[in-house]
Amino acid sequence: MRILAAGASGFLGSRLVDRLRAEGHEVVQLVRRPAAHASQVQWDPAAGQLDPSVLASTDAVVNLAGAGVGDRRWNDRYRELLRTSRVDTTRTLAESIAALPAADRPGVLLNASAIGWYGDTGDRVVTEESPAGEGFLADMCRVWEAATGPAENAGVRVVRLRTGYVLHRDAGFLKPQLLPFRLGIGGPLAGGRQWMPWISLADWLAAVELLLARDDVAGSVNVVGPEPVTNAEFTRELGAALHRPAVLPVPSFALRILLGGLAVEALTSARVRPGVLPRTGFTYQHPDLRSALHAALHT
Repeated sequence: MRILAAGASGFLGSRLVDRLRAEGHEVVQLVRRPAAHASQVQWDPAAGQLDPSVLASTDAVVNLAGAGVGDRRWNDRYRELLRTSRVDTTRTLAESIAALPAADRPGVLLNASAIGWYGDTGDRVVTEESPAGEGFLADMCRVWEAATGPAENAGVRVVRLRTGYVLHRDAGFLKPQLLPFRLGIGGPLAGGRQWMPWISLADWLAAVELLLARDDVAGSVNVVGPEPVTNAEFTRELGAALHRPAVLPVPSFALRILLGGLAVEALTSARVRPGVLPRTGFTYQHPDLRSALHAALHT
């Protein structure tokens, strides 16, 4: 399969590219800078520019592009960058796909989204059938997902990956917490009652690969583990995995210092369960938080 990938230099994107190439797929990366080698193609999503001939010879498109949620604090300017970096790339790909003759269109567009779609759900369980919530993240996800519309309307299979917390020691939600936990000063965040939908990196990669291949799956898919946990439970398991106490509560103001932009997500309760993945027969390699954390810390 020839796969065109946007956002392939990020943590998840680079690991997905490595996995797909190891499975024998040809992966071409979309880059904003001049292409450095034959497996890269330059594009300008902000200007809506993409060479249609690149898409015409492609079987699948994977779009994981977007400014990092946890890269810095969120002021108005960075919030706009979070939004445009996702919407512009998605719209450029979807419109370029739709503009091709039907016979030349890729078979599938896998497009990133996030559990932020649901907003703060409190203790209420939500699945893919639940409506969008309220707040900045929910509004961003609503526009982000809507930008796939041209490709979907053109008859291309579109899968929107509503990803939860992907656990790995080198990135995302887990990385900034490891030092305080190892120092014995970790603890529940802002009370610890908020729900957290997590997934191991290995399961996220396997799920994306499955969704690329399953022609019968389209629409939004919650790419999360079988059961979310509260932050208090997550804290207990992380402390146990590191053999450290985890009892010092982290107030909201300290959370913003520790996690930066990720604090917005960490303060949001999202009791998200997967509805679609289990129906595909997907088998989790790490079906519980304890095994997922062990993998995150040791592989």
